Amino acid sequence: MAPARPPAVPAEPLPDGFRFGALDLDEKVLRAIYEMGYREPTPIQSDVIPLLLQGRDIVGQAQTGTGKTAAFGIPIAMQVDPTSRTTQVVVLVPTRELAMQVGGELERLGRYNGYTVATLYGGAPILRQLRVLEQGAQVVVGTPGRVMDHMQRQSLDLSQVRFAVLDEADEMLDIGFADDMEYILRHTPRSRQTALFSATVPGFIRRLIYRYLRDPQHIHINPEEATVDEIEQIYYEVSERDKFAGLCSLLERHDPSDRYLIFRRMQRGVDRLAADLDRAGYPVRGIHGGLKQEERTRIMAAFRAGDLPILIATNVAARGLDITDISHVVNYDMPDNTEEYVHRIGRTGRAGKTGIAVTFADGWDLAMIDAITSLMGGRLERRILPIYEPAIEAVEEQTAAV
Repeated sequence: MAPARPPAVPAEPLPDGFRFGALDLDEKVLRAIYEMGYREPTPIQSDVIPLLLQGRDIVGQAQTGTGKTAAFGIPIAMQVDPTSRTTQVVVLVPTRELAMQVGGELERLGRYNGYTVATLYGGAPILRQLRVLEQGAQVVVGTPGRVMDHMQRQSLDLSQVRFAVLDEADEMLDIGFADDMEYILRHTPRSRQTALFSATVPGFIRRLIYRYLRDPQHIHINPEEATVDEIEQIYYEVSERDKFAGLCSLLERHDPSDRYLIFRRMQRGVDRLAADLDRAGYPVRGIHGGLKQEERTRIMAAFRAGDLPILIATNVAARGLDITDISHVVNYDMPDNTEEYVHRIGRTGRAGKTGIAVTFADGWDLAMIDAITSLMGGRLERRILPIYEPAIEAVEEQTAAV
């Protein structure tokens, strides 16, 4: 079956305020970028795109929300040959949600180029994926497990890959995809160009870079420069037994139109908190890797559309969320490290909008609060939960009476 002809590129010139022209991109890609709503390259795009177009391998340290998908997606759109049915690009991502997001963005970037993107992830009908691969997909985006599955079924051949991307490599490592990442890279040509993006660079990722990238250029976008200027950061000291009441007291005081993303560490914690809030009358759903893909897709669609104001998620389930209207992030469970804190709060305060990040801390968490405060240069403000205000007022009155 012959591939569908891409639409013709509109003839009208792009406006003067469109800044991507300085990156020396072709007309088809520039028009696609403009129609996606982008007007000016982000710092990581300005740094990464020219290097990738020069054929360099790169290691990019940046969090979600800095524009890194377009940073590698634009060079992909520039270099894919749509006349060849071979798979020329493979992009590995940690989660199904991120695979769908990245696959969709690469399709939009290639609107006027005519290449095909196959998005491969578990929990979705494999027959549909097999049909797309059989017809010839020049770009493959997927989770390592499902990509390996297709390789072993011989429905995916990576022997002609020219460009490989490992997006959020540290998250793929945390989930358990270390061996899968190496297996996939070993089945691509040594001559390929490789881009690796990771917020942190633990030992395994350093070894991966040494083994599979050629003289890579390192690009680092400081997380504190990426989003925190637009975020009001607050923490509340609260005992474990009071967390639920404390959360409800905050929800009661805010506008019903606000949208909350609440983080819990474990899947069972997500389920428990979602059930408790539901019984208390709040419109809420939880999302984690234990849910079926169809249910996760429905939940995310409702949250994106604004029909679901409260979403509770694990770190992994929330990776890659790119929603500009999240007003509040709540760390119901304390992050394990400062990098994780930055990842979480970076889900709010996007696209020039302000956001609020709330963290609950009990006595065991104060050392982490100190570390976060140091990282954030004093931006973290201590406040009193509404449930504790009457007791504090009573103590103050007694003190004044004495």
